[in-house]
Amino acid sequence: MTKAELVEALKSENGFTREQAARVVGLFFESVTSSLEKGERVEIRGFGSFATKDYKPYIGRNPKTGEAVKVSGKKLPFFRCGKELRGRVDIH
Repeated sequence: MTKAELVEALKSENGFTREQAARVVGLFFESVTSSLEKGERVEIRGFGSFATKDYKPYIGRNPKTGEAVKVSGKKLPFFRCGKELRGRVDIH
């Protein structure tokens, strides 16, 4: 599902205008992004949680030349799905 499809679903199911639905979706994504930028964890019960993971610097290899390359540390967003979502998706 794309962001545009999410806006359409919100619009059709709740009677919002396209602009209102786009504002709600945008506000949600902006709130999650802002919290992650501050290093905060975002948990949505039944769906999952968003957090950041710290990765330490390491020595990597250029696959083309084999030359050693320093890779700096970084902080990346990480999503862990909730138990309820996992159960609904993992239908045998």
